[in-house]
Amino acid sequence: MSKLATLPGDDIRQIMWRFTDRYDLQMVVQSARGVARGHVARMVADGVRNSHEWTDRKQTLLDAFDASGLTALYMDTNQGGYIDGPKNFALSLTTFELSWVDAGAATCGLANNLALAPIHEKGTPEQRDHYMQMSCPGEGHPTWRGAFALTEPLPFVGVDTGILTSKMRVADWEEGQEPMLQVDKRGRFITGMDFANFVTAAVTSDDPRIKGSCMVILEEGDPGSFDRGAPTMKMVHQLSSTRDPILSLKVPASRIIGGYTVKDGVIVPNYSHAEIIGSVFHRTRIPVGVMTSAKLLSSVEPIIRYHRGRFRGGDAQPGTPRFDQGLQMKEDAVQRLADLWATGEAGCSLGFDAARKADLLDPLEKEKEALFHEQGITGPRAQMSALKKMEPKVLEYLDLVFTPEDKRDAARFAELSADVFVQSTVLDVETNVLIPACKLWCPGVGANMMREAVSLVGGYGVTEDCPGFLFQKWTDTQLEATYEGPEVVQRRHMTATMANPVFLALMGHWIDELDGLAETWPAASTKPLAQAMRVWLWTLNYLQNAKDPEGKKLFSGNRQGVTFPLADALAWLVAARSLVDDVRELKNKGPENPMLVESLDDTVGFFADLATIQNARTAGEVGRICADLVYGYATEPIAAEFAALRAQLDVSLAGARLARDRAGDAISGVMIPEALDYPL
Repeated sequence: MSKLATLPGDDIRQIMWRFTDRYDLQMVVQSARGVARGHVARMVADGVRNSHEWTDRKQTLLDAFDASGLTALYMDTNQGGYIDGPKNFALSLTTFELSWVDAGAATCGLANNLALAPIHEKGTPEQRDHYMQMSCPGEGHPTWRGAFALTEPLPFVGVDTGILTSKMRVADWEEGQEPMLQVDKRGRFITGMDFANFVTAAVTSDDPRIKGSCMVILEEGDPGSFDRGAPTMKMVHQLSSTRDPILSLKVPASRIIGGYTVKDGVIVPNYSHAEIIGSVFHRTRIPVGVMTSAKLLSSVEPIIRYHRGRFRGGDAQPGTPRFDQGLQMKEDAVQRLADLWATGEAGCSLGFDAARKADLLDPLEKEKEALFHEQGITGPRAQMSALKKMEPKVLEYLDLVFTPEDKRDAARFAELSADVFVQSTVLDVETNVLIPACKLWCPGVGANMMREAVSLVGGYGVTEDCPGFLFQKWTDTQLEATYEGPEVVQRRHMTATMANPVFLALMGHWIDELDGLAETWPAASTKPLAQAMRVWLWTLNYLQNAKDPEGKKLFSGNRQGVTFPLADALAWLVAARSLVDDVRELKNKGPENPMLVESLDDTVGFFADLATIQNARTAGEVGRICADLVYGYATEPIAAEFAALRAQLDVSLAGARLARDRAGDAISGVMIPEALDYPL
C-alpha cells in the first residue's frame, strides 16, 4: 500500500524540477507565492474578477508585481533586473505560483514580458537597452508597461497570423533624415492595453517604399491617436486587461524592431513580423502550458478538504470513518483524484522540462549565429543545409549520451559535447517537439481534468465560494488553450518537427532507457510507455510510406486528419516521459536531503504510482489513436502486423491498475493543513 505523509512541499519540488542549487529561483518562487496567495487571492475572494473593466483594484496587481520583484524578473542585471541569462524556467515557476490561485493574474504579470519579447529577441541593442530599462521598476522614471499587438479584428483573429490588415507607409522622408512612418494598427484581444505605455505591433507595408512586414514599437506619446479601444467582453481571465485598440501614429523608422536597411530607395526591415513572432512564441508558449497544470495541482488539497468534511455537521460523529474521511471512504472519489493529480504532475514535468531545455538552447543559438556569421553562412536555407550535413555527428553524439560512461569514447564525447552546432541541434530538435506539445497537451487535456475537479466537489463546484476557486480555474483553461496559438497551431508545428531523424533517434534512445528502467525500477511501470512509443514510431513509419486509394500520401501537411492525431499521441508520450524523469530524479537525488530521508521511500513510491497511472493512460490513448489511423487506412497484412504490436502494448499494462488503487489509498490518508493558505 502506498503511503503519503503530507502533500509535497518545496523540498520535493526543488528536486523534481531541478532548482535545489538555485537560491535565486527559490526566492522568486517565494515572492510569487506571497503575491498569489495574499494579494491575488483576496481579490478573487472579493469578486474583483467579476467585471470586464480594468478597475483601480485590479491596477494594484501591477504595484504588487513591482514591489515583489516579479516585474524585474525578465530583465538582466544591467537593465535593472537581478538574474542574468535566459529566464524561461524562472518565468514558468512564477507562472506556476500565480496560476495556483488565478491564471488571469499570471497573464497580467506575463503581458509586459510578451510585449518586450520581440525587442528582447530581435531588437537592436539600443532598442533592447532602452525598453528593458524603462520597463524595470527603478528610481528616476515611471515603470513602463507594454502590450503585444498581433491579432486583428474578425474574421482574421486567431485564424492566420500571417494575414495582416494593419498597414505602414512612409509619412515623411526628407533628404538625409530618418524616415517617418505612419502606422495604422487595429488589434483584437490585446492583453495589457489598459495600462500600456508602448505597443509592439505587427504591420505590413502599404507603400512601395517599404518592403514586406515587420513589427514596430508604438508609444502612447507619439503624434496621432493611441486609442486603447473597448474592453473585450471575455468571461475568463478577468484579472488581466484585454481590449481592442485602434492605433494611428506617426513614428520614426528607428522603431522598426531589429532595425532596417535602405536599398534602392526602399526601407527593408531586417526581420519580418513572422520571423519575430516565431522566435517569440517558441519560448513564451511554455508558461501558458504550465498555467493549466498548476491549477490541477492546486485543486488537490481543496478537493481532499471538501471530501473529508462532506458529512461533518450532520449525524456523523468524530472518530468514525464517515466523519474523518467523508467521501474518501469510497474509492471512486480518491481514484479519480489520483487521475487528476497524475495529469497535473505530468503537465508540470513537461512544461518545466521544456523551459529548462529552452534556457540551455538560448545561449547556444546566439553562439551558433555568431559562428555562421564568421563563416559567411547567411540565410535560413544555407544554415539549414549546413546543419543537415552535421546530422551524422549529432546522431553519433546521441549514441554516446546514452552509452554507459565506462563504455563510451570519452575523448570523442568531450569533443562533441563542446561542439556548439551539435549541442544546439539536439536541443533545437527536442524543444521543437516539447514546447508545442506542452502548449497542446497541458491546456487541452488539463481543461478536461479541471472539469473533473469541479465534478469532484459536486454542486459546490459551480458556486462562487467553492474552495480553491475551481470553477474559475476550469473556465479559464479554455482561454489558455487559445493563447499564443490554439491547438491546431501546435499540431501544425509538431507535424513539421516530429519526423525529424534526430528526434526519432532520440525517441529510440528513450525507448531503450525506459526498457532498462522497467527492469531496474519496476515500480514506475515504464514498460507500457516504451511499448506505446514503439507503436507510435511504427504508425508514423507506416503513414509516411503509405498512400490512400487515390495514390495520395497519407502523411503530409495537408492530411491533418492523419498528422494531427499523431501529434496528439506524441504529446501524451512526452508528457508521461517527463513525469517518469522527474520521479527518477526524486528517487536518485532525494537521499541527499536529510529532511526527506524518513519519508522518501513512501513519497517516491506514491509518485511512482502516479507515473504508472499516467503511463497506463498514455498507452491507452496512443494505442487508440494509432489503431484508428492504421486500421482506418491499412491493408490486411499490415493490419495484422500492427495487431501483434498492439497486443504487446495491451499485455504490458498488466498490474498497472493496482497503482491506481494504491494511490487512492494514499490520498485517503494524507495529512493536510487545518485550513487553506489562501482565502476561500
